[in-house]
Amino acid sequence: MTAALKLPSLLDEKQDWTVDDLASLPKDLRYELIDGRLILPSPTMFHQDVCVQLSNMLSLNCPPGHRAVIDVSLAIDRRNEPRPDVVVRRMARGLRSPVPIEGALLVVEVVSPTSQARDARAKAKVYAAAGVPSYWVVDPTAGGDVLLTEFRIGDDGRYERVTSTSKVFTTDVPYPVTVDLPALTELRAEYDHAEPDW
Repeated sequence: MTAALKLPSLLDEKQDWTVDDLASLPKDLRYELIDGRLILPSPTMFHQDVCVQLSNMLSLNCPPGHRAVIDVSLAIDRRNEPRPDVVVRRMARGLRSPVPIEGALLVVEVVSPTSQARDARAKAKVYAAAGVPSYWVVDPTAGGDVLLTEFRIGDDGRYERVTSTSKVFTTDVPYPVTVDLPALTELRAEYDHAEPDW
């Protein structure tokens, strides 16, 4: 009970977090650290379902020795330990947490109403600076369709927008993969029209 009372006070007072500060938090806490800012995400069931579907689609042609996984902490530096919705990374050192960001081929963030600006700007800068070659933002909050925006590292070390679509998305970068965005839009409709169970 005492720890639970101290935690909100600590969160309110601290403004510039480092990975060393995370040691003082409960080990079962789900968090991200972006530019020294502690984020405590609380995803919806639909959000997590989209992440699982994307991970399954990305797993089909995954390069040997790599895996597409959801909700893994990535070690970057003292002020950044993001927890992307989906990451495709080498399996090496995958038994530890956080896993080093080196070896990540692709990071995918699924937008929620509270994460739009963070996913589009702050996280993009962090992942680009860490050298992740491909970054996707999947937005199920963009009107009627689920929208995927693809970014790739440019010559200046920043992400450049390659495409944005709500149709079936096929690419060869970072490896051959197809993402069925209309199927994710249908999934969203299923959630929208599900009957309450109370």
